[in-house]
Amino acid sequence: MLSDRLYKAIRLTENTYWVGAVDWKIRDFHGYSTNRGSTYNAYLIMQDEPILIDTVKAPFLRELLSRVKSVIEPEKIRYVVSNHSEMDHSGSLPEVVKIIRPDKVLASKNGVAALNKHFDIECEVETVTDGETVKLGDTSLTFFETKMLHWPDSMITYFPEEKILFSQDGFGMHLASDKLFADELSRSLLEEEAGRYYANILLPFSSLIKKLVNKLGELSLEINLLAPDHGPLYRRTEDIQWIIGKYLEWAEQRPSIRAVIVFDTMWGSTDMMARMIGEGLTESGVAYRLFPLSASHRSDVASEVLRSGALIVGSPTLNNGIFPSVSDVLTYLKGLKPKNLIGATFGSYGWSGEAPDQIADILEKMGVELVAEPLKVRYVPKGDDLMNCRELGIKLGSRIKEVAKNGGV
Repeated sequence: MLSDRLYKAIRLTENTYWVGAVDWKIRDFHGYSTNRGSTYNAYLIMQDEPILIDTVKAPFLRELLSRVKSVIEPEKIRYVVSNHSEMDHSGSLPEVVKIIRPDKVLASKNGVAALNKHFDIECEVETVTDGETVKLGDTSLTFFETKMLHWPDSMITYFPEEKILFSQDGFGMHLASDKLFADELSRSLLEEEAGRYYANILLPFSSLIKKLVNKLGELSLEINLLAPDHGPLYRRTEDIQWIIGKYLEWAEQRPSIRAVIVFDTMWGSTDMMARMIGEGLTESGVAYRLFPLSASHRSDVASEVLRSGALIVGSPTLNNGIFPSVSDVLTYLKGLKPKNLIGATFGSYGWSGEAPDQIADILEKMGVELVAEPLKVRYVPKGDDLMNCRELGIKLGSRIKEVAKNGGV
């Protein structure tokens, strides 16, 4: 059995500790490829009545308790705050409650309902309202609802005495590391993983993200530590401003002069078309990423779409329909609701050729501006076919520049 105190808490401020867990092996999160693992951050406020902010995924209960025990006996914790009822943050909550027997658990109205649906918790789960400040011993906590960021129950918690914002899933990322703070990691790594997290989880809620950031500005909260529930913590003013600025940038979804070409192929013909469209984009001065789905994950595509102005999708026709891997990516992207994209469709076929038309219909429903009719080639593309693909790339490149100049479609 794991020794009680093998894992140590990490002191963040005079009275606050990190007591979370590092998940080095997780590689899938709701269909999103987490190839660098993740963390489940939880926090312990040590004042006259100790408070636990969030818990961890159920398999990491012992790690959480071990870190807590390096500071205090868990039974001395008086309150637990649940900012978000999703299982990666609440999975160990029922066992935590059984062990520490807190006076109460605090959650948003929707959080109370969700926790009661998820679990039988042996403790009162009390509702806190948007903007409410609660005095717990000599600690003040202010709660702000962040509905649909990214669940209906979501909220964030501000600890004014130490100027800490526990931001739940906001400003987080899936990244396992031996470094706890953002300033200990490269900015390029942070931008890659924070952008990937935003693209695959928070993109559908971009309008709400803008409102949240504006609300934080109006509240004029002084933040010395930005503490999300996943990934590194931000303790330097310039890093806090940077990640908030990136969220505003991503929420705006302004098109950039970049393109994504995503496709699959059966015998190489649709692959040939994709590569030649890319040649046309290059000729027009537009950067692009090619995603052959035999070697690419849907979440990689989503991450690149966040940084792009065009989505170009190709598929052979199989059984009068779209190739399965292409259908998978389209279903995923449709749910993420990207905006301000232009696009086109293409594909090789043998006798019916419906796939490019079906993809075009999906892209139109997603709000993608199609710049040309679906481009189809029967069997293997030859000289004129390939020139048509190249011309499509050039046409797309020209339109991307126009849209980027105007700030949107």
